[in-house]
Amino acid sequence: MIILIGGSSHVGKTLIAQKLLEKTAFPYISLDHLKMGFIRSGMTKLSVEDDYEMRYFLWPFAAEIAKTAIENQQNLIMEGCYIPGEWKQSFTEDYLAHIYGTFITMSEGYIRKHFSLIASCASAIERRIDDKPDMERLIQCSKDFQADCERFAIPNLHIGDTDSFNADALAARILQEAGIAAKAS
Repeated sequence: MIILIGGSSHVGKTLIAQKLLEKTAFPYISLDHLKMGFIRSGMTKLSVEDDYEMRYFLWPFAAEIAKTAIENQQNLIMEGCYIPGEWKQSFTEDYLAHIYGTFITMSEGYIRKHFSLIASCASAIERRIDDKPDMERLIQCSKDFQADCERFAIPNLHIGDTDSFNADALAARILQEAGIAAKAS
């Protein structure tokens, strides 16, 4: 089974992927790591600032990694803001039968109310160098990912104005919606 977790930066994708690893023993890959591999190796002229272009540069590689894992009957979690809304178009129905994808979004009200918490958790799993979240950009990106969920029929784990962020609960919801049982402790 492949689990794809997309959404804007700073919504907790990597933390949720880590929780899923702990619950399932499925390995995960952060598409940020793939991005940095291409940038540092000089295999792309794109920079860390080129998020939109990077999405469409990285996605073909990520999709082929997912296909290879499916062909080898391996489980894998992929997370990152580089999963495009139209990701399903990269797979045949045979592959799609083995993929669960979701995007995590936050409401404008939630982001505004909890922005200092969001900013303080920016390096919860990955150590980010000089990555200061921009509130207005986070709001717009979350709206864009939410629109992609509606346009492409992608399950949306939406954190609303009055919700609290709970990575364990979101991971459990992903497992439930994907029909995956957590490993026995």
